[in-house]
Amino acid sequence: MKIGFIGLGNVGGKLAGSILRNGADLYVRDVDEALMQSFVDRGATATESPKELAEAADIVVTCLPSPSISAEVMDASDGVIAGLAPGKIWMEMSTTDEQEIRRLAALVEATGATPVECPVSGGCHRAATGNIAIFCGGPRDAFEKALPVLTMMGRRILHTGPLGSASVLKVVTNYLASINLVGIGEAFAVAHAAGMDMTTTYEAIRISSGNSFVHETEGQVILNGSYDINFTLDLVQKDMGLFLDVAGRAGLNLEVGPQLLEIFDDAAERYGSREFSPTVVRRMEEQLDTEFRAPGFPPEMVDEEAEAPGYEVVVGTGPGTD
Repeated sequence: MKIGFIGLGNVGGKLAGSILRNGADLYVRDVDEALMQSFVDRGATATESPKELAEAADIVVTCLPSPSISAEVMDASDGVIAGLAPGKIWMEMSTTDEQEIRRLAALVEATGATPVECPVSGGCHRAATGNIAIFCGGPRDAFEKALPVLTMMGRRILHTGPLGSASVLKVVTNYLASINLVGIGEAFAVAHAAGMDMTTTYEAIRISSGNSFVHETEGQVILNGSYDINFTLDLVQKDMGLFLDVAGRAGLNLEVGPQLLEIFDDAAERYGSREFSPTVVRRMEEQLDTEFRAPGFPPEMVDEEAEAPGYEVVVGTGPGTD
């Protein structure tokens, strides 16, 4: 099986690395020549354009930073669509808009190829080990065609329903992660102001009803001071915008969402949009004229769980039974 991968950045590079580690014949494309060369050095084949990659591969994976970049890579004169043909599969792993994925999917289907959307969730450290979760939207037969490749890259694979469903659920889960991140900043601020030890605070939250995935990961790099979660403020702003667009199309008047975006907009203006997303917590540190620090926390997250074969999470089998 020949797999083409476009977008070798923070997440995409790790997903592509899992494909390569699993022995697939990998073709790569990225605007960063050095990133491509690092994959060529490990056995991948570089391509000159998205079209050339699509012509060479049976399955084309795109993992790009924004819907506009995805559209350009797909629909340009030398884009992916120009190189597709019947029998090929396009897997969109970018976080994108549900309407945009349907628009591009129609163009892909016109070539005879099969489109699916496959955004990921769980952090770069889990992408690196192949233990990340993957949502997949598209017809059941298309999902089953894509599943062998998805299990190379991820641990838990959820078929979410028709095209567009995975994109909606991805921005919903990212929204909740963003709420948790801002909440952690305020919780740390209150605990610190009340004279609590920050290591003890972290542990109290971890073992309690206040715990979350975000606390266990981003909470650690906040207390270390690196803020390094391999995800930046501008990406939160983009994802929040997509979430609010979904809400707007449904006619919903959200209360927390718009305020949350204002908080991240303010952080991006203060510290720079390319700073790591946990930098938003600095807003609270500045109020107290301090830093939330504690010894023994890592500068970045590493997935210590051994890589395991991926599998489909079956809806309706009960919570926690996958």
